[in-house]
Amino acid sequence: EVQLQASGGGLVQTGESLKLSCAVSGITLEDYAIGWFRRPPGDEREGISSIMNIDSSSYYSDLVNGRFTISRDNAKTMVYLQMNALKPEDTAVYYCAAGFRVPKASPLLPLWYESWSQGTLVTVSS
Repeated sequence: EVQLQASGGGLVQTGESLKLSCAVSGITLEDYAIGWFRRPPGDEREGISSIMNIDSSSYYSDLVNGRFTISRDNAKTMVYLQMNALKPEDTAVYYCAAGFRVPKASPLLPLWYESWSQGTLVTVSS
């Protein structure tokens, strides 16, 4: 059974940092792309970052590019999202997800990801 567990959310002030973790079990991590998604209050789910399985290439939405960094540790079956310079608009519930056939042409589309974590809440105060 594939399981993903997201953790590391919390309450921070504008400009501070947080590091989210995604613990993955039940799959061979290096065979899967892992994405981070978020759902802001009252808004739709959006893809913010992903890291590919084949070459570990990473992708970011324009909203977080330059502030967030995704990384993976296949040996520990963990994926991380380092979030720096946080803004109030980063407030959301964050999820990680695993996808077996995620195309590089659209790596941030939720439809490519089969297995999802529960959410972890990130709140950024102004």
